Parts: sequence; structure tokens; C-alpha cells
Amino acid sequence: MTALNLLCLPYSGASAMVYARWRRKLPAWLNVRPVELPGRGARFGEPLQTDMQTLARQLATEQRLAASQPYALLGHSLGALLAFELAHELQALGCPAPLALFACGTAAPTRREEYDGKDWREPKSDPQLIDELRELQGTPEDVLANEELMSLTLPILRADFLLCGRYAYRQRPPLRCPLHVLAADADRASEEQLLAWGQETLGPFDLQMFAGGHFFIHTEEDQVLAALTNRLQPHRLRA
Repeated sequence: MTALNLLCLPYSGASAMVYARWRRKLPAWLNVRPVELPGRGARFGEPLQTDMQTLARQLATEQRLAASQPYALLGHSLGALLAFELAHELQALGCPAPLALFACGTAAPTRREEYDGKDWREPKSDPQLIDELRELQGTPEDVLANEELMSLTLPILRADFLLCGRYAYRQRPPLRCPLHVLAADADRASEEQLLAWGQETLGPFDLQMFAGGHFFIHTEEDQVLAALTNRLQPHRLRA
């Protein structure tokens, strides 16, 4: 019975190990592989990256072996954009297409400029970054007030926001894999911005809404994992 590699890309400011607990909660035939980005977690000593295309190419080289087996890609927020770019870069290396791409919690690549109405192309100050974290409601106040923790987190967050803010959509042939968008009803992206993801693939497309805000992949974790399992189960049987 072939296991499927589920390559998971993190959101801004996070280590990919935010997905580690999924290993205990998903079925054994799904091999959760958090994809750590340079500058955090086990790769803390590496320089942070602020160019999406360069980072996607680097990750494609690193994940080439994992993508030689049946695999799917998943990313949340920044991670969704990065998963999309990674799918294209793996294809450019001659890897098979992913069995599915899960884009969670963000507008389609073509709709970035209208997504939140803020200019993230230039580095933001520490107070501006903390205000953004507070608005997204994913970080407890005691963490925001912890200067030591913030001194470690804010440089990563600043680089990640530049990754998004300087992102430039490139016109390429659409992907051919199924593309599943997961989003929350109280998050920033509009239905129109979410549905625009459908232009990025010739394969099946669907949008599933969950309750909650930007970090619904955590607050609605069981429902999100059920959605992943249900959509990947048919691929497991064909793999």
C-alpha cells in the first residue's frame, strides 16, 4: 500500500513544525512532511529569503526526491502561494505533478494586490508587525508582550511579509492537478478572490468554507483534516 507524501508549507512567521501534530491525527497512508524554510526551526542558521521565486526553486531542488513518489502539496496563507510556486518549479525539474494542491487561507495569486489593501513591499517596523499579528488574532497577548520571543519571531515575520509583498505573478500554463481551496468565513479573502484560484489549473477545482478566522486550520483542525483525507483518499487507491 503506497503512502502519499503531504508536503506542508508554513504561514508567515512560523516553522513548518506547526504541522507536526497532524502526523498523529491523519491516517498512516498520509506521510506528513513539514517543509522547513531557511531561517527558522532546524534551519535557523540559514539566511532568510525575501524572493518567492528563488525560494521556490531552492525548495524544489530539496524536495525533488519526495516528489518522485506520489505527493500532494499544502500551504496556508504565505504557504499557499509558496506551494503553488513549488508545484510549478517541481514541474520545471521534470517531477510528476502533485496528486493535489491545497491552498488554504489566502486570495489567488492573481488577486494579491487587492487582498488586504496594505503595502508589504517595504520592511515594516516592529510595532507595525505586532499590530498585524494582533489583527490576525493568532498570537496570544502574552506572547506579543514577550520581548525575547518577539526578537526571534519578528525578523522571520518581516522577511515573510516581504516574500508576499514583493510577489510577482508570472503567466504560465495552468497546472493539471486538482486544486482545493480551503478558507474561513471570517477571514480577509473574498469569495471572488478565492474562486480565482480556479484559473490556475485545468484539473478539478473546489472551494470549501470553514467557520473561524485566518487561523482556521488550527481552530477547525479536525474538520480541515477530514477534508484533506476525503479529497486524497481516491488518489491513494489509484497510487
